[in-house]
Amino acid sequence: MNYHLLDTTIGTLRLVSNGSHLRAIEFPGRHGTEPEARQHKDAVLEKCATQLTEYFAGERSHFDLPLDAGGTEFQQAVWAALVAIPFGELRSYADIANSIGRPKAVRAVGAANGRNPIPIVVPCHRVIGSDGSLTGFAGGLPMKTKLLTLEGALLL
Repeated sequence: MNYHLLDTTIGTLRLVSNGSHLRAIEFPGRHGTEPEARQHKDAVLEKCATQLTEYFAGERSHFDLPLDAGGTEFQQAVWAALVAIPFGELRSYADIANSIGRPKAVRAVGAANGRNPIPIVVPCHRVIGSDGSLTGFAGGLPMKTKLLTLEGALLL
């Protein structure tokens, strides 16, 4: 496992790859969930750093990266539904549950959303409560607000 630290407008992100696939994006203060990783910038990490830099500059709305998030079959279905949320749009946990054919699994969708190891690229920040409220986010609600504002999904 390799990692690269990327300075962004939301703080220093730790990008982790296995050399062929992006495995994690870790928020400031949450670095080290892949403790065996060594600091080395491979081709996947270079591509990810470039695309994230473009995203934060307002020049990219879609990511094209090889991903390996692991997870259960259910988590993978939820994460695939997250990737399908268009840039600048929001979905509720219930919307995601319905989109994967599991309308009663709203809480499980929330749990899978919270375990997403590749935030921003797999846009878990685009999921909100059914009442329109901003709800939990691994990077914290202020960071979620920044990301949604960057994408034009929130007007402050």
